[in-house]
Amino acid sequence: MSTELIFGLYIFSLATFVGYQVISRVPALLHTPLMSGTNAISGISLVGSLVAAGSQHSTFASVLGCIAVAAATINVVGGFMITDRMLRMFKKREPEKARASTSAAAERSASTKSGSA
Repeated sequence: MSTELIFGLYIFSLATFVGYQVISRVPALLHTPLMSGTNAISGISLVGSLVAAGSQHSTFASVLGCIAVAAATINVVGGFMITDRMLRMFKKREPEKARASTSAAAERSASTKSGSA
């Protein structure tokens, strides 16, 4: 094995370990703002992958650029879906009595409309 490959594997394993340690210690309140920042970075990588796909260097570079566009798009869309889900978790819910009275009023309204028709 070459020295560069060993050095690259060392850096990759160290980055994986440090990344796991950093992410596992993020409190739940900070998760949503961090996801928003990550989505912004993913958006920048999406723009870069579009540039790579559109450059006329070679067919291989264009294929890799298209794969990068697909991966970055999946990453951005998935990140926004997760952020939306997290934000919905923090919304206040209606009390049980308010939900029951709202559904009862809707049923009365529907029966009144169907009875008058």
